Amino acid sequence: MTHITVDDAVEYISGICFKTGPPSRVGVELEWFPRDARRPGRLPERDRLLRAFTEAAALPLSGALTMEPGGQWELSSSPAVSVRDLIAATDRDLALLRRSAAEAGLELVGIGREPGHPPRRVLDDPRYVAMERFFDRDNGSGRVMMCSTASIQVNVDAGTEHDGPVGYRPRWRLAHQLSPVLTWLFCRSGRPAVWAALDPGRTAAPPLDTPDPRAAYAHYALDAKLLCVRRPDGADWTAPPGLTFRDWITGGALDPGEPRAPTLDDLAYHLTTLFPPVRPRGHLELRVLDALPGDLWRVPTALVTALFHDARAFDDTRAALELTPIRKAATACFDAALSALRRMDAPESLTAEVARYAEEDLP
Repeated sequence: MTHITVDDAVEYISGICFKTGPPSRVGVELEWFPRDARRPGRLPERDRLLRAFTEAAALPLSGALTMEPGGQWELSSSPAVSVRDLIAATDRDLALLRRSAAEAGLELVGIGREPGHPPRRVLDDPRYVAMERFFDRDNGSGRVMMCSTASIQVNVDAGTEHDGPVGYRPRWRLAHQLSPVLTWLFCRSGRPAVWAALDPGRTAAPPLDTPDPRAAYAHYALDAKLLCVRRPDGADWTAPPGLTFRDWITGGALDPGEPRAPTLDDLAYHLTTLFPPVRPRGHLELRVLDALPGDLWRVPTALVTALFHDARAFDDTRAALELTPIRKAATACFDAALSALRRMDAPESLTAEVARYAEEDLP
């Protein structure tokens, strides 16, 4: 495959990370810890976890099921055109997964950071071995992040080339401005502190004071250190310490013993190793939410969907985020979302769940 230049890389990232069009879809990714139903304080055996996952992955799900390095199950929904459809499809998938887990003597636990035992990596994929080595160069937080944390990620369309509620630039800014409120509302574990201790070049937000988010994110990605490098079967994926993707392009080699220049395939994979609070993947992936117990995931999913899918709520949210203290801003965001959910013909039961959380569960 043809080797790439820095300009090639910027053009590629700009095109693939912000795919524009009228925003209409929403999705959600839910991570769960599968734990022994009778002995929840003990980690299930690795082989038992893998067998249970294999059985669950064979179910007729509408979404996709994957496993994270610590054995967490991640259910990624298919994009839906309404919050009603999203909740209904995800509820059906979760019912199947919970039944399958129960048959294996497991339960799916929603919590941002699991306490009580050291992190244990279940998967030996070369990506995760290299990731562990990369983060171990700094501190032990990488292992905790990989194996002992779980999150909810809500996905919304990037938007159009225009300004206003449907434009990708205002939506990109709002997603970042909303993130501290979402963290305050829905993170009750130590997960945010774990992420804050990781390599900021791939976990902090890119520069936001720019009229061109595409270029800003492209340069952010190029200046991130290589976390891993895909190599042939059986080879180690560990990346040379301190080498950024930009360094790899300009130097034309990983190191003197490996004179291979990067390709677009390498760049596409590198983008999957970046974990900012809002990750542009064609759509916008809001990554700041803790995993939550039971079906509480519906509340942040409905809240974010309402604030991004309803033009009036979008404008109201921008005004709400100027309020202080943060509790006042959060309350105003809930008010905007509840009004929007009623306009959007969301299920009454869902609107009631959101209202109850706003009334009873704010920190």
